[in-house]
Amino acid sequence: MGQWLVGIGGSLGAVLLMALVAWAGSDQGVTALGIPIFLLCGIFALAVQWLVFIHAWRNQTEHFYDLTGSLTYIVTIAAALLMAGRFDTPSLIIAVVIWVWALRLGPFLFFRIRKAGEDRRFRTIKVSFPTFFMTWTLQGAWVFITASAALGALTSSVATELGFVFYLGLALWLIGFVIEVVADQQKTAFRADPANANAFITTGLWAWSRHPNYFGEITLWVGVAIMALPALQGNQLFLMLSPLWVIFLLTAVSGIRMLENRGRKQWGDDPEYQAYVNKTPALMLWPPRA
Repeated sequence: MGQWLVGIGGSLGAVLLMALVAWAGSDQGVTALGIPIFLLCGIFALAVQWLVFIHAWRNQTEHFYDLTGSLTYIVTIAAALLMAGRFDTPSLIIAVVIWVWALRLGPFLFFRIRKAGEDRRFRTIKVSFPTFFMTWTLQGAWVFITASAALGALTSSVATELGFVFYLGLALWLIGFVIEVVADQQKTAFRADPANANAFITTGLWAWSRHPNYFGEITLWVGVAIMALPALQGNQLFLMLSPLWVIFLLTAVSGIRMLENRGRKQWGDDPEYQAYVNKTPALMLWPPRA
C-alpha cells in the first residue's frame, strides 16, 4: 500500500506541477486549434514517457530510460518549432543547442548503462508498478519544466532579434556544455582503468568539484533560460525559474544526493575520501580548500 501511495502521489504531484508551468508558459503564447502549443508540448512529453514505460514495465528494463528522456527533449523542441512556425535565428539557435546537448548526453548515458548491465537506481524501483511508473512521469516533468523557458520562447507571440542578453546566455550554455563533456570524459577514462575499479576520482575537474558534470548541466540550462528571456512576456517570465528546478532535481532528488550517499557507504571510512570531501566543493567548480 505504501508503494502505491508514494507512486500515485508522486505522479499526481508531477502532473500538477506541469499543469502550473503550462498555465504560466501558455500566457500570450501561440495556439494550434485554439489550444496553447506550450500546453501541447507538456502533454506530448508525458505521452512519450508513458508509451515507453509500457515496454519498460513489460520487459522489466530501465535501459532506455535516459535515452527516452533525451529523445523527448529533441522531439518536443522540434514539435514546438514546427507547430509555432518559429524559424527565426534566435529560436533556431535555442533549438540547436538543446538538440546538441541531448544528442550527446542521451547516447552517453545509454551506453554507460548498457556496459554496466544495469542502472543501480532502479534495482528496487522497477519491480514496483506505481514507483516505476512514477519515475517515468517524473522524467516527463523533468523534460517539460527544464526546457520550459526554451519552449516558452519558441511558442511566444513575440519575435526577437539577437542581442547582448541572448549572446550572454549562449556563452553560458557553451561554458556549461564544455564543462559537462570534459567532466564526463575524464570520469569515463578514470573508470576504464581496472586499477580504479573501487577508487574515487580526484583529478581534472573532479579536483575542483565533486560533481563538475552537474555544475556544467546547471550552467548550460541557466544559459538557455537567459537566451529565452527576450521572447518571454507576462506570466511566461515565471519560466525563468526553470534552472531552480534543475538544481533541485540534481541536488535533492537524484544526482548528488544519491551519489553522495553511495560514496559515504563505499569510502566513508577512508581518510583520503574524508579529506577529499572536506576540501572539495560538492557542486561549485572552485579551487579545493587547503
